[in-house]
Amino acid sequence: MRCPFCGDEENRVIDTRLARDGEEIRRRRECEECERRFTTRERIEQAIPKIIKRDERREEYVRDKLARSIERACVKRPISADAVERLIDRIERRLQEGGDKEVSSRYIGERVMDELTAIDALAAVRFASVFRSFDSTEDYAAFFAALSAEEESEPSAREEDEGQSD
Repeated sequence: MRCPFCGDEENRVIDTRLARDGEEIRRRRECEECERRFTTRERIEQAIPKIIKRDERREEYVRDKLARSIERACVKRPISADAVERLIDRIERRLQEGGDKEVSSRYIGERVMDELTAIDALAAVRFASVFRSFDSTEDYAAFFAALSAEEESEPSAREEDEGQSD
């Protein structure tokens, strides 16, 4: 591993810990040359399908690209960076478990909106406005109407609790 400060390849591992539910190893290292410390993260390289874009181009899946789009939707919302990472982990797990060689960007976008809706409705609408290219207030109104209809169709926890106390 090359030191990010001086570029030297000689360093030693000071500390190793499991991170992200055992999915990643975090290593704290110290450069032998400049004695500065830095952190590396290791994760299993997993086979994630190629992404089919709207214009039929195929691209490699890039986690950082997905993370940036979700983070933009979550700006100034009470959503932690860990929650975003867990959301992306769940989506990646679905992609891997699906076993497909290719998957549409639409599929990924819909999963992100589902996940964001469960966490924060405003972040979900921000993401949807870019993903679905909202052009007018009617687009936003339709999204909120669908969201309201979805919430009404799910029984609330209180209603379930009230039904059990009888």
